[in-house]
Amino acid sequence: MQMQEDMVRTIEQHVRDTAAEIGRDELSPRLIAALRKVPRARFVPPGEERFAFSDSPLPIGHGQTISQPFIVALMTELIDPQPGHRVLEVGSGSGYQAAILAELASEVYGIEIVPALARHAADLLRELGYANVTVKAGDGWHGWPEHAPFDGIVVTAAGVGVPEPLKQQLRIGGKLVLPVEDEAGWQNLDVIERTGEKNFRTRHVIPVRFVPLTGKH
Repeated sequence: MQMQEDMVRTIEQHVRDTAAEIGRDELSPRLIAALRKVPRARFVPPGEERFAFSDSPLPIGHGQTISQPFIVALMTELIDPQPGHRVLEVGSGSGYQAAILAELASEVYGIEIVPALARHAADLLRELGYANVTVKAGDGWHGWPEHAPFDGIVVTAAGVGVPEPLKQQLRIGGKLVLPVEDEAGWQNLDVIERTGEKNFRTRHVIPVRFVPLTGKH
């Protein structure tokens, strides 16, 4: 589909344009293949399909959005999901990020605080054949300890500070990527890598703008 291919090319150009900030000038071939494969138009509200491949976020109802494709790609690349990995997504929304992750990792667990969105995402992902994704309604601040530890965690909403339960549910060597808001309201995309039982390393990547992380934070 030409519009989807154009979206992928736009993402690749955005990566090159921000290479100095994000620390790479290209995405992995596996991620590019996932971006070409996952039908993003299925994850936007009815009537909005013509906007599905623009490099911008779109509202999906309930005060939530489907993230900008470049940001979806960047957050995925930063946790580097591999076959055999178990990944957690906090803020599943319509399920698009979970579908991209499911193309790359063996197990994906998604948490969405809006029950209607959680049900829709779970149904859609099942319809599209993503048997390795489980989505539930709940407060993602607490993570999903029953399935921890995770090789990667993606948080698609911004809060002040980093939820401690998410850090503790990372496997050693695992990475957490999330937008963090400061006291002035500015947000930055951070990558937190667990380097030891009690040790973490944080890298600031680029300024971003996400919907607020609701629930306990």
